[in-house]
Amino acid sequence: MEKNRNYFVAIALSVLILVAWQFLYVNPKLEKDRAALEAQQASQSQQTTTAAGGTTTTATGTSGALPGGTTAATATETRETALARSARIEIDTPSLSGSISLTGSRFDDLKLKEFHETVDKASPIITLLSPAETEHGYFAEIGYAGSETTGQVPGPQTVWTQDGAGKLTQTTPVKLTYTNDKNVTFTRTISVDEHYMFTISDSIENRTEAAIALSPYGRSTRFFKPTDPSVYVLHEGFIGVLGQLGLHEVKYTETEDDTTVAPGKATGGWLGITDKYWATALVPPQATPYETRFSYFKDGRPRYQADYRQDDISIAPGQSIEVKNLFFGGAKEVPIIDQYETSYSIPQFDLMIDWGWFWFFTKPMFQLMDFFFRYFGNFGIAILITTIVVKGLFFPLANKQYASMANMKKMQPKMEELKAKHGDDRMALQQAMMQLYKEEKINPLAGCWPILLQIPVFFALYKVIYVTIEMRHAPFFGWIQDLSAPDPTSLFNLFGLLPYDVPHFLMIGVWPIIMGITMFLQMRMNPTPPDPTQAMIFTWMPLIFTFMLATFPAGLVIYWAWNNTLSIIQQAIIMKRQGVKIELFDNLKGLFGKKAGSS
Repeated sequence: MEKNRNYFVAIALSVLILVAWQFLYVNPKLEKDRAALEAQQASQSQQTTTAAGGTTTTATGTSGALPGGTTAATATETRETALARSARIEIDTPSLSGSISLTGSRFDDLKLKEFHETVDKASPIITLLSPAETEHGYFAEIGYAGSETTGQVPGPQTVWTQDGAGKLTQTTPVKLTYTNDKNVTFTRTISVDEHYMFTISDSIENRTEAAIALSPYGRSTRFFKPTDPSVYVLHEGFIGVLGQLGLHEVKYTETEDDTTVAPGKATGGWLGITDKYWATALVPPQATPYETRFSYFKDGRPRYQADYRQDDISIAPGQSIEVKNLFFGGAKEVPIIDQYETSYSIPQFDLMIDWGWFWFFTKPMFQLMDFFFRYFGNFGIAILITTIVVKGLFFPLANKQYASMANMKKMQPKMEELKAKHGDDRMALQQAMMQLYKEEKINPLAGCWPILLQIPVFFALYKVIYVTIEMRHAPFFGWIQDLSAPDPTSLFNLFGLLPYDVPHFLMIGVWPIIMGITMFLQMRMNPTPPDPTQAMIFTWMPLIFTFMLATFPAGLVIYWAWNNTLSIIQQAIIMKRQGVKIELFDNLKGLFGKKAGSS
């Protein structure tokens, strides 16, 4: 009885914590950020580029619309036709394949060699970037805004010339050149590492007789949203760590409502577009201030764009300057992202992966699981061992919990005496029970704290399994070939033995059933609650959880089943040490005995 009460108290306290966190921290922070944003927008309204792509003039004289707000064609082409529109430089690295368009020096053809669309290794590899003319157009580019004194500067329609020939590899960079009508020469060197980071180094030489000013920009543009529905625990959409402005996560719907979200001017940081497993990110020069926009354009084909525009840079006659940008396009692999943050000094680049509110649990848990994975070569085994480690960390608290429950069982005869003595006088009964707890040194809430601590652990594990690409298509054993996906079997077609598919809501696989059985056994370790309503709830709860968790990732269900099993063993050992009878077999006998008798 007391354990059940503690269980409901724990749930209530958990909800209270989450609500308090939302109203006391999250909402005030959002209001503070919104106020700061409005102030910045008001002070910088003279400099901000309009969402429709109107002309902007900066203090030092550059003008011209930032690309993105001009009307785009409404018709789409095949990928092959779109790729043939422009001369290209082939990309070939251990992780990437594709090409760079010489028109605009645009990254619009990128495939990820190490990742397939399905668990079948024969399925197509993931296509991340495609030309703007295709249905799933998605590209990134680096360009400039100039003025009359600079002449034509590199932009979307600029045709670059490759210096020499050959493809871009991790060991062979490529060089592009462009000289405009004013005799300003742009020399671009593009290099790439063995993973997903491109370095775009521009040398700009002013061969005119007057000083010139130009403004570098970068943009990542896509013509579609992910087909899989977004969930609350994961952010998909615009993202950036904008210097002193900090982390900004902007949903697609926010830009659809407001057209443009302009956080303001920042120095240092990065910005881009993130999906569940993939992302593009632009890293501007870290010492030069820049304006950022997250936009939705409705003209022509609707599209989403993350872009930045740096403050003007001036070049004296006969002088040259260097401008270096970084572009990330690839999979959000945790070790690689962390490596980039360190090696390229990119502030908080690890936030590209959505570790959530409980990041202090989530990321260490992933690192622990990744450690075991590298040792055993199977993420399913890593989950099982991580569960043992977590149980070990909570062992002292669990001991107190089960010891307190054992002591309360010892006190049940005295509690029954108190109930008989005070009858319907609930106030007197409550006072008497509290006095009994005090005399016997029993804490009736002892069972709440381990449960409360397990909640963030469970949520952290859910985040790890759901958001990290390392879990994508990670096999366990047997029929579980993807720990991030639900168990593909179903009880209602005898786990595939019967030749028909079942509706989604009836996909109750083997592992959810195992989890339900372990949950049922764990609950039967304790006496049946005397209250009929509570008894009914706890009887049906394992079945309800079986249906609920059937849609969860298989890795999480395996964790829960394994955790229940360990809890049963742990509780049995502690109860035996305390000299308390284990109720499991008597409860099972009584349960099935009643059913047999009633029939």
